[in-house]
Amino acid sequence: MKYLFKKAIFALGCVLFCVLAPINKLLAISNTYFFEKPTTPITIPFTPTDYENVVFKLYDSLQLNFYGCSVQAFEYAMQGYNMLYSTGQLAKQIISIIDFTKPSFEKRLFVLDVQQMKILFTTYVAHGQGSGQAMATAFSNVPESYKSSLGFYKTASTYFGKNGFSLKLLGLEKGVNDKAAERSIVMHGAPYVSQTIIDAQGFLGRSQGCPAVPQKLSKPIIDKIKEGSCLFIYSNNNKYLSHSAMLH
Repeated sequence: MKYLFKKAIFALGCVLFCVLAPINKLLAISNTYFFEKPTTPITIPFTPTDYENVVFKLYDSLQLNFYGCSVQAFEYAMQGYNMLYSTGQLAKQIISIIDFTKPSFEKRLFVLDVQQMKILFTTYVAHGQGSGQAMATAFSNVPESYKSSLGFYKTASTYFGKNGFSLKLLGLEKGVNDKAAERSIVMHGAPYVSQTIIDAQGFLGRSQGCPAVPQKLSKPIIDKIKEGSCLFIYSNNNKYLSHSAMLH
């Protein structure tokens, strides 16, 4: 009887191992992907070759095409976000994407909660005076250029300045946007970022290089993304896309 009991226990242990081992392997793989702790059930195994497929599925699930965020901007944004978050450089699972392939009279700022997988804000955002009129086509890291700078930023602390409640931005890409602090490139609200201005002249007013947002939304947006989230400013600019260390 004892012999039969031991055989039964051994057989049960083998069955449990065969069932649980693949699940544990799947969880280990999935936890190295986008999210440290996935918030939705994982139904398929993720491998490095699945990266683009999962990006596109997340893009579709958030319906970002409907809101106007290009899939290219989202793909590059998630690539950089994943690297920054996985290396402990971010304190928040939030990413803000500015898509400068769109004109200023369209909503082109998208704030996403990556952990909850939802869109928090979609709104207008201004570009610099030196970057163009309705479209931002020229970019610079040079002080006094009044141009926007592309690439990845980390949000820092807030303060009250000449433009009211503002958010400091730390440029993370050398030679691309790392002079953001020196140039006083910050996020702030501005009266020239509104539907009224668009109706009057056909496009938004422009900043001195800052990503300015509507005044009524500046505080809730800044409060949500301040102190350790990721901001990505995108354009299909060949020089940036081919030389960015964050994307290669």
